[in-house]
Amino acid sequence: MSTTDPLELAYDYLLATRMNDDAATAEQELAAIEPAALRRALADDAGRVAFWIDVYNGAVERHPVRAGASNVDRWRYFSRPIVNVAGQDLSLDTIEHGLLRRSRWKLSLGYLGNPLPGRFEREHRVTRLDPRIHFALNCGVASCPPIAAYAADRIEEQLELATRGYLHAESERRGDTLQAPALLLLYLGDFGGLRGVRRLL
Repeated sequence: MSTTDPLELAYDYLLATRMNDDAATAEQELAAIEPAALRRALADDAGRVAFWIDVYNGAVERHPVRAGASNVDRWRYFSRPIVNVAGQDLSLDTIEHGLLRRSRWKLSLGYLGNPLPGRFEREHRVTRLDPRIHFALNCGVASCPPIAAYAADRIEEQLELATRGYLHAESERRGDTLQAPALLLLYLGDFGGLRGVRRLL
């Protein structure tokens, strides 16, 4: 990998982890990104969303949760540092809830924010939460969305496709009732409450 563009590095990292193709080198290149280069690359939400989704999914693929892990082990897995970006050790929780969900508490259904995020999080988090990220992040279990690589210049189209695909696969119609995936209720506030979920469906 010869690129120094952080967006391309994140994209390459995900592809390398999926194909078992020198993922260790890709991980080192993510860690070596210059902070100023990261700030320039993540100048808008399109870049931030694509970058952090690729890093998150690449980290899950590179360091998968142990099969049969207990709930406590899974909690630790998501909260411990797992990947380094620009010299900053990050957990999956930090990437998802801090950077992609704009500093929202993990267990608040999307209604409560973290009033004291760290400097790195404040600097590199999205300016507006896009709830469609939930259909792009893969947490390593069967019910999670499939892993795909995201690009800033196609992020709108890709998130729309991921959302439609996930809802089509995971929703179930029973007569006049549509049973929505539990994911929508776990992050109810992100989707704008029950009214927002209905609108989305």
